[in-house]
Amino acid sequence: MARQRGSHIVMQKKTHDSTITVIVPDHNEIKRGTLKSIIRQSQLPPSVFEV
Repeated sequence: MARQRGSHIVMQKKTHDSTITVIVPDHNEIKRGTLKSIIRQSQLPPSVFEV
């Protein structure tokens, strides 16, 4: 976690040529579209998030 402001958590991962930043709302439930956006921003394959 890089920082938190209000109800949003900012996460960052530095790679050799860039920084990946993902903002995650700190809510009990996250809407489907918001979750898809978080997964897309993370630049990880969706299979990582499957249960």
